[in-house]
Amino acid sequence: MLTVIGCGNSNRCDDGAGVVVAQALLARLREHPRGDVRVFDAGTAGIDVMFQARGARHLIIVDAARTGAEPGTIIRVPGAELVAERQPTLTLHDFRWDHALMAGRMIFREDFPTDVTVYLIEAGNVGFGLELSPAVQDAARRVAAELGSVIDAYAG
Repeated sequence: MLTVIGCGNSNRCDDGAGVVVAQALLARLREHPRGDVRVFDAGTAGIDVMFQARGARHLIIVDAARTGAEPGTIIRVPGAELVAERQPTLTLHDFRWDHALMAGRMIFREDFPTDVTVYLIEAGNVGFGLELSPAVQDAARRVAAELGSVIDAYAG
């Protein structure tokens, strides 16, 4: 099973890039259903990433990033490079997808994907608003098209 998870806050302009990609892929799957592919819009619920990834052979996460690169830059990273050690806290509000990767591996063990790829789209504007900036919108379209090809080629 291939699972694609889009993350981000769609109320914070470019931070919603991963959500936009997930929504585009969900629309595509409604037109061309696949039993071996799941797409999930996780929004800002990092803990949901852990549960949605469970049972997948391959996992792709799409999110916005603030690395200092030019807005709209697409960074493709093997997930193992982004797993964060989780420090115990009293709240799940700061539990992000990188924490979910680490916790999922600890909890679900062999039922959690080890083949993980993360697409980060450099955000420019993360202020309040519902629209992506033009550069990030273009990048989200390119990532959705690339992942559409990955889905088409996937033989689960």
